[in-house]
Amino acid sequence: MAGALPLGDPAPADGTLPPTVLDGAGERPFSVYVHIPFCAVRCGYCDFNTYTAQELGHGSSQDTYAAAVCREIGFGAAVLEASGLPARRAGTVFFGGGTPTLLPAADLAAVLGAVRDAWGLEPGAEVTTEANPDSVTPESLRTLAEAGFTRVSFGMQSAVPHVLKVLDRTHRPERVGQAVSWAREAGLEVSVDLIYGTPGESLEDWRRSLEEALSYGPDHISAYALIIEEGTRLAARIRRGEVPDIDDDDHADKYLLAEELLTAAGFGWYEVSNWSRDEATRCRHNLAYWSGGDWWGAGPGAHSHVGGVRWWNVKHPAAYQQRVDSGASPAAGRETPDAEARYLEEAMLLTRIVEGLPAARLRPEGRRAIAGLIADGLVEPAAAFAGRVVLTLQGRLLADAVVRRLLDF
Repeated sequence: MAGALPLGDPAPADGTLPPTVLDGAGERPFSVYVHIPFCAVRCGYCDFNTYTAQELGHGSSQDTYAAAVCREIGFGAAVLEASGLPARRAGTVFFGGGTPTLLPAADLAAVLGAVRDAWGLEPGAEVTTEANPDSVTPESLRTLAEAGFTRVSFGMQSAVPHVLKVLDRTHRPERVGQAVSWAREAGLEVSVDLIYGTPGESLEDWRRSLEEALSYGPDHISAYALIIEEGTRLAARIRRGEVPDIDDDDHADKYLLAEELLTAAGFGWYEVSNWSRDEATRCRHNLAYWSGGDWWGAGPGAHSHVGGVRWWNVKHPAAYQQRVDSGASPAAGRETPDAEARYLEEAMLLTRIVEGLPAARLRPEGRRAIAGLIADGLVEPAAAFAGRVVLTLQGRLLADAVVRRLLDF
C-alpha cells in the first residue's frame, strides 16, 4: 500500500472552501478524478493506494463501492455550490486506480452518471478509464462506450514475458492486442502504457515492447521509467540481490529509442513521458492537471484541487466509506500552497510539456539561466527567442536538472 498521506491542516467536516477559491474560477477548467482502489494482484513495483480482496478487511466492499463514490460526488457538488463557485461542467473525467475495470462496467457507468447529474459534462468531454488487458471483455467495453466513456488506457507495461514476470503483471502479452481490438470495435480511443528500465530488460526487449505496442495502432502511448519505491516487493528483491538495480544510463538509452520509434511511427511528444498521434488525441485530463485546472478527486486517497486549495481523502476504503455514509467530508487534510510553492510547481510542470514554460513567468535569475541552457543544448533556441522554455530531446533526458537551473537551486 502507498506511503503516508501529507499532514496538511485539518479539513472541515462540511468541506467548505475559503472565499479565495472564487478568484478566477470562471476561467479555470474543471475535471473529475475517480479512484478505484482495487487490484486482483498487487504488482511488485506499485506503491499506489490499492488493495486486493484479501487486504480490504471489514467495513468496505467492491459491491458497495460505486454507491459510496456516488455519494461523495453528490457531496462534492454541494460543497462547490455552497462555497459560491460558479456552475462548471466537467471537461474531463478520469477513472484511475488500481484497476477500475475490476468493478462491473455497470458500476463505472453509474459513477459517470453521478458525475453527469452533479456537474454535467461539457460537449465532447473526454472520459477515460484505466484497464488491465485481462480485466475487460467486448461486452464490458461496449457498456462503457454506451455510458459515455470515450477512451481507455491499457496497462501493457511490456510485451516480454520475463519482464512482465519481474513486474508481477498477470496478463499474457497477446491479450493486449485483443483488448485494443475490442476497444476499437466499441468506438473507444485507446492509449497504451509502457514501463521501461525493469531489472533484466534488455534494449532489444524494450524495442520489442515498443514495436508491439505500435502494431496495435493506438492513439496515444505513455512510456514511464521504472522508479523503485521503498516498501514495494521489487525494492526488497533488489535489496536482497535477487534482481539488479535500475540504471540511469539504461533509462536514457531506452528513452532515446522510444523517441526514435514513436516519432518514426507518426507520434509526437507533448509531455516528457507521453506521445500522441496528434493534438486531438493528447490526454486532456492530464493536461488539466499540468496547467493548474480545478478538479474534484473522489475515492479513498484521492487528491483534489480547487482555486489553489488542495485536499486529500482518507486512504483506506473502510474509513472512506464510513465518512461518506455519515455525510461528512472524506478529506483527511488540506493545504493552500504559498506563492513560492506555486512558483516552483508551475515551473516544474510547464517545463515538461511541449508548449513549454513562458519565460516571463520566471524570476530574473531564471531568465538569465536560459542562455546557458541553450548553449548546453537543453532548451530549443527558437522557442526561447519567442519567449518560451521548451526542452530539446537532450533536455527531456535532464528535465529535472533544467528545472533546478531555472529555479536557481
